Amino acid sequence: MTKVYLSLGSNMGNRQDYLQKAVEAIKKLTDTEVEAVSSYYETAAWGLTDQADFLNLAIALETQLSVESLLSACQAIEKDLDRVRHEHWGPRTVDIDILLYGQETWGTEHLKVPHPFMTQRAFVLVPLLEIAEDLVEPQTGQPYEKYLSQLDTSDVRKLEQVD
Repeated sequence: MTKVYLSLGSNMGNRQDYLQKAVEAIKKLTDTEVEAVSSYYETAAWGLTDQADFLNLAIALETQLSVESLLSACQAIEKDLDRVRHEHWGPRTVDIDILLYGQETWGTEHLKVPHPFMTQRAFVLVPLLEIAEDLVEPQTGQPYEKYLSQLDTSDVRKLEQVD
């Protein structure tokens, strides 16, 4: 089994419902066991900022799926939940990113692991470190907490109760 961390986000429609459905679908993946799901965090849009705020969360899981099979499964879940890829960093019903796949490094046209922008995004690191506070970057051994300490977290709000 390989330890994997995912980041999920939604900023269209019923954001909580989309995220809950995505988590439930991930729990049903073959040869995969979800170990932890972070709290929900509301965050301002990143990249293309003229859009609705996001709900974000992180998931820790163990899987026997290959990284390519996991990517395909995540993309199928996104499609089942009405994800349409029409604008880079644009609005979406659900986005599922593979942040880490064990200690492995992947670099293909369709997938880069560790996720290339995760150390620059507080909305990724805050929920991730909630469920894996001692996590380190596989290539450098640098604690992700150090990366987070260098980012502005003022627009990342933990939601105690999501409507």
